[in-house]
Amino acid sequence: LFLLYMYLCYIDESGTSDIPGNTSHFVLCGLSIPIWKWKNCEKIIHNIKKKYHLENEEIHTGWIIRNYTEQNKIPKFEELSYEIRRYEVEKIRKQSVLDLEKSRDSKALKQVKKNYTKTAAYVHLSYNERKAFVKEIAVEIGGWSYARLFAECIDKLYFNPKHTSVHNTVDAQCFEQIVSRFEIFLEHQDICNKRQTKKYSLKKNYGLIIHDNNNTIAKKHTMLMKQYHRIGTFWTRIPNIIETPLFVNSELTAMVQLADLCAYSIRRYLENDETELFNEIFKRADRKDQTVVGVRHFTIEDCNCEICQHHRNNNSTGC
Repeated sequence: LFLLYMYLCYIDESGTSDIPGNTSHFVLCGLSIPIWKWKNCEKIIHNIKKKYHLENEEIHTGWIIRNYTEQNKIPKFEELSYEIRRYEVEKIRKQSVLDLEKSRDSKALKQVKKNYTKTAAYVHLSYNERKAFVKEIAVEIGGWSYARLFAECIDKLYFNPKHTSVHNTVDAQCFEQIVSRFEIFLEHQDICNKRQTKKYSLKKNYGLIIHDNNNTIAKKHTMLMKQYHRIGTFWTRIPNIIETPLFVNSELTAMVQLADLCAYSIRRYLENDETELFNEIFKRADRKDQTVVGVRHFTIEDCNCEICQHHRNNNSTGC
């Protein structure tokens, strides 16, 4: 009996790939789950969202975990109902927009409108409730033993385009690394299955990449993937990954939103030593025995962060 199994790898980023940009790191992250676990994962995340009245909203971690100054101006904010909280915040925000329009400060007005649009869905939650919501999602991901995390985390201070394998941009190196590690994971699953069943044609694992739809990179990553299908990446050929990436609207796809949370958590750990979310999602980093092989921090050789320490552990022996 020959069985075909499929793994989905959801990809999103955190930080800017521009050099220097406004972040010191750029992180591209892939969260992989078996296709037969997809419906259950979606249901779990939906139920957590529903608990916080966010069932129809996007999880955009960077915008959720911010200090909304309007809430600080509202007396006894946490004692109010969700409906009244939202009303009071929106009232202050409308006045702020009107004041900026009168001042004719177009730059400040544009930024404020963006901030308000991106955070509008979450204003009924206090800062502590928003943190609790994101933490609950992170803990859930950390408990998914079947999930695997892949990430390339580039400290742009040490990125030298001349030393890359083929491509000379930060985002291209990240994408090549994620594709390579996902492919190696799929191949390793095949090897382990053969050892366990002693049948060389029992099970075959295939993977599909589902990418947050970013217009600036969609065409670029599609062309790169076509090239990888023809000649492989610098590290490996990719017989187990099918198709080019499917680019989807993260607002409508919960699992891509989780990849966003993972990427954000890793970048904030590397840049600000924030461990609360990182410690949960890092449990799912792809490992070979005790060595982390799915997540890499591209930086100085003697870096002592958790990623580098676990990546340098070379005690791997097999499945």
